[in-house]
Amino acid sequence: MSIGKPMSWIAHLEELRHVIIISTIALIVTTIVSYFYSDYLLALLQRPIAAMNIKLVFIGVAEGFFAKIKISLYAGFVLSFPIIVWQIWRFVLPALYPHERRHVMILVPVSVLLFIGGVVFAYFTVFGIAIRFLLTVAGDLDPMITIGQYLSFCMSFLIPFGIVFEMPVVAMFLTRIGIITPQLMASKRKYALLIMFVVGAVLTPGPDPVSQLLMAVPMYLLYEISIILSRFIKARKNKAAAEAEAEFDGQD
Repeated sequence: MSIGKPMSWIAHLEELRHVIIISTIALIVTTIVSYFYSDYLLALLQRPIAAMNIKLVFIGVAEGFFAKIKISLYAGFVLSFPIIVWQIWRFVLPALYPHERRHVMILVPVSVLLFIGGVVFAYFTVFGIAIRFLLTVAGDLDPMITIGQYLSFCMSFLIPFGIVFEMPVVAMFLTRIGIITPQLMASKRKYALLIMFVVGAVLTPGPDPVSQLLMAVPMYLLYEISIILSRFIKARKNKAAAEAEAEFDGQD
């Protein structure tokens, strides 16, 4: 992509096609590779219910096979996420100023690490708590969980955490280009908290308030971290502007 040069609509569509093709190829390759480790990945996801002596079942002839395809696809998405993110940012780069492009080069690897960190954090903390709570409140009922239902629950719980963990990166970038300020974020805390509980209710697979709370609380902590990072970026931006102004005055 030619950075800094005006592009026609045809060129933009061509670049978008290139982004989609590369991202799709990356997803297909990583999904195929993940398929060979699908048994290990499935055993990893089953640990919370295995600790409760619950075994997954499948009620359709092909359900077990399609479950392995599904888990391979989810794992492939996580593995190909760095490539997909880079392709998206690469498509956006021409619309940014040179100083904004430098920040993108830093934010891309950070966003990837935060996404993976969000998925890992959810798995080792709130994921097990949510499953234990949902199965315990059922009382004396005997659970019979199909592999397809369980995988859908797992991914609809883990993947959103990875997306939510991108909040600090988004806040840093928007602060750097002047769209938001730390003062604005701090003044909108109560509205942000309400939105987080609504988002938690939408993204969590279960209707129970515990799952929603387990997502809303980390989101709020990330919001506070985003405010701190926004203040840091704002201070550096103001310092750079002051130094540039002093240098300009000195030349006069």
